[in-house]
Amino acid sequence: QCALGISQLKKIDKFIKKRREIAKIYDQVFEKIKEVEIIKENKDQFNSYHLYPIKVENEKIRLKLFNYLKLKNILCQVHYIPVYRHPYYQKLKYKKGLCPKAEDFYNREISIPMYFSLSKKDQNFIIKSILEFLK
Repeated sequence: QCALGISQLKKIDKFIKKRREIAKIYDQVFEKIKEVEIIKENKDQFNSYHLYPIKVENEKIRLKLFNYLKLKNILCQVHYIPVYRHPYYQKLKYKKGLCPKAEDFYNREISIPMYFSLSKKDQNFIIKSILEFLK
């Protein structure tokens, strides 16, 4: 396991460079779409794009988009449930609304495919599918 990890670390710059190239294409498309909010990197940050999250208008639209993409075999994820909404914390009587910004992010966020081997063809299909859904 350590040998695999060490070999992957040797390639980290290449992996990050490719992920940033993929993110740049997503950014160029989605920053023009009013129904999609992207998370912008500011000048004091360097994003390695472990994920590519986008935000849509509300939870209902996010769920519909999630299911639409799933029908097209585009697997997405939703990140991250606010900690106090996990079952353990429910027992401690933490109430919904404790962190409205975290809840808003969770309700509207969907992470679209982002991985080193994502081809331009597949990325274009993902983009096209999201744009079709938003029409």
